[in-house]
Amino acid sequence: MVVTAVHLAAGVALLLWSVRMVQTGVERAFMPEVKGHLKDLSKRKFSAAVGGGLAAMLFQSSTAVALVVAGFSISGLIAPKAALALLLGADLGSAIMAQILFLPVQAVIPFVLLFGVITFLKSHTRRTKQVGRIFIGFALLFMSLAMIREATAPMAENTIVQAIANYLQGDLLSAYFLGALLAWGMHSSLAAVLTFAAFASAGLIASQVAAGLVIGANLGGAIVPFALLWSGERPAKIVVLGNLVARGGLSIVFLTLLLGGLIPMGLFGNGAGQQAVTLNIAMNAALLLIFLPLTGRLTRKVERLVPHHLGDTYKWVSALDARAIDHPHMALACAQRELLRMSETVQSILVPVMQLFRKWDPDVARVIKRHEEDVDRMHYDIKIYVSRLRATDIQSAQERKTLEIVALANSLEDAADRIAVDLTALARKLSTEAISFSEAGLADIEHFHDQVATNGQLALSVLTSGDAEDARQLVSEKDRIRLEEQKLQERHLKRLQSGTTASLETSNIHQETLRLLKQINAALTYVAYPIVEETGDLLGSRLARRHCIEGTA
Repeated sequence: MVVTAVHLAAGVALLLWSVRMVQTGVERAFMPEVKGHLKDLSKRKFSAAVGGGLAAMLFQSSTAVALVVAGFSISGLIAPKAALALLLGADLGSAIMAQILFLPVQAVIPFVLLFGVITFLKSHTRRTKQVGRIFIGFALLFMSLAMIREATAPMAENTIVQAIANYLQGDLLSAYFLGALLAWGMHSSLAAVLTFAAFASAGLIASQVAAGLVIGANLGGAIVPFALLWSGERPAKIVVLGNLVARGGLSIVFLTLLLGGLIPMGLFGNGAGQQAVTLNIAMNAALLLIFLPLTGRLTRKVERLVPHHLGDTYKWVSALDARAIDHPHMALACAQRELLRMSETVQSILVPVMQLFRKWDPDVARVIKRHEEDVDRMHYDIKIYVSRLRATDIQSAQERKTLEIVALANSLEDAADRIAVDLTALARKLSTEAISFSEAGLADIEHFHDQVATNGQLALSVLTSGDAEDARQLVSEKDRIRLEEQKLQERHLKRLQSGTTASLETSNIHQETLRLLKQINAALTYVAYPIVEETGDLLGSRLARRHCIEGTA
């Protein structure tokens, strides 16, 4: 029994890992394109729902889509009702993906795995390498489901397991809450539904129990993005709260029908596992059909529940523990945590600043300024803390680490200044002079800002995990952003040549905005340099060696 339980736990762990592997590959290879398409599709409700569904199938997660559309709504790129339409579509897309992954495709797993490994090892470009990662993730995902089915088959004969299954069959309300809890714990309703379906197909649980678990997983799947984003900006709160109200409310309706014996499971397929997967699709299809026409009304209702501001007075708790100064390892960890919070604060003002370029909002500007002051305070505190640490007896490696931390803090503080001071001043100038970018010019700047914000999120990930591959990608993004800025400057000059009035009026502001965004990206990218330098991936100079030698001859 112990061996079987470990086998089952390993299968579930592999399922979670493989879902994350596919998601990481998609984010690294296609994130800018996906975000661009989602923004374009969000102009109409139906296309927004389709785009959200396809994105969820690609990312293997409706939560990942929620994080993307929340960023859109915070920056003002799309309205909350459009973001909610995207998220409702993502819920259905995740349910459809569960059906695709539940198909009996064991025969093709070795071919998918072999193709993925060869592509990953032999590729010469970052994107192709990530495509290999995606295929490996899919192969491991199918393998994990096979492991779960194989492990659950003998467990169905165990008396304890039978007693638990029988209890849940008589208490579907407990199954509902257990499904929500497990989906929350896995941070993936897709993984939870696949696990429950595997249990049901192996005969471990009855179809009614699987239905209760799946309905509960939909509630848990809506709670995950709500919990992740509730501490963020107001537009993001509106979107995730609207999704929670809609999805959670519908789950209660389906639970009521299940408890009343009004859900004929036989209509959803032959096996108990297939019935659970089909019920999940039916539930999310109903969610989309009912609430897609009501997204505007729902967001207006939810807006009343979300306060505009939490207030200006709050207690700031620093991670810099003075008691750890005599313990260098602990002190460096404290400084690293404060640096991470500093990076999070910079990202929190980078995302909404673009909103000011479309319509000046003094409340948003005030919040950005307040957070910039927080960054200034953290920057000063980190330098003082590190200077006290360096006054103690520390090793040379620890001395180098303190220099890295201060350099990173300087870079993040520089990024915050350019956002809160320079970009905000340009946005205020647009409002004061009653001028605006041309439609094409604004689209260029929004797209460029979105790329920089995406790199900011990647920088935050690098600072958190220290992953070398993410660091290499972030450094490569610096060169790509530099080339992208040159291309956008050239497009602006062509609009000037054509005599576009809006481009003529805003030329200086347009070019300065692009330049500042490029500099912000460079400052954020700096967090990757200590890692790539340690791995030997950083060149000493961009200059060709022959030119360097001739220049010094």
